[in-house]
Amino acid sequence: MTIDWANFTPWSAAIGGVLIGLAAAILLIFNGRIAGISGILAGILKPAKGDTAWKVAFILGIMVSPLLFTLFVYIPEVVITTGTPLLIVAGLLVGFGTRLGGGCTSGHGICGMARFSRRSIVAVVIFMLVAFATVAVINHFGLRG
Repeated sequence: MTIDWANFTPWSAAIGGVLIGLAAAILLIFNGRIAGISGILAGILKPAKGDTAWKVAFILGIMVSPLLFTLFVYIPEVVITTGTPLLIVAGLLVGFGTRLGGGCTSGHGICGMARFSRRSIVAVVIFMLVAFATVAVINHFGLRG
């Protein structure tokens, strides 16, 4: 693996991370809600009375914001070299893992760890260990798409 230094953007990544953390903090402080995406999406799929509008707005904001961003900033071309069946299997596995882990990586990593949730800390450690092991196996056996 090599880093594309011409397109390496640590400052924009850091600013984006701060903005995500700030948004999660604002949602928690002003609304008492956790900004875990899988929980918000699950709340839309199984709506509770009076608790759906903000969740729909949140998910729409997540979907529309990158599109608006591309109007003002150059985005490098994304090339996906993996076939559709593998992408579908990967998506299903992520969904299964999210359900099994009681939340997604963003929920545990950003919101849970910020609240010092033991469950989230354990989940993030497991996410990272599995990610390291997956990369090691893929690199060792040459399984890249």
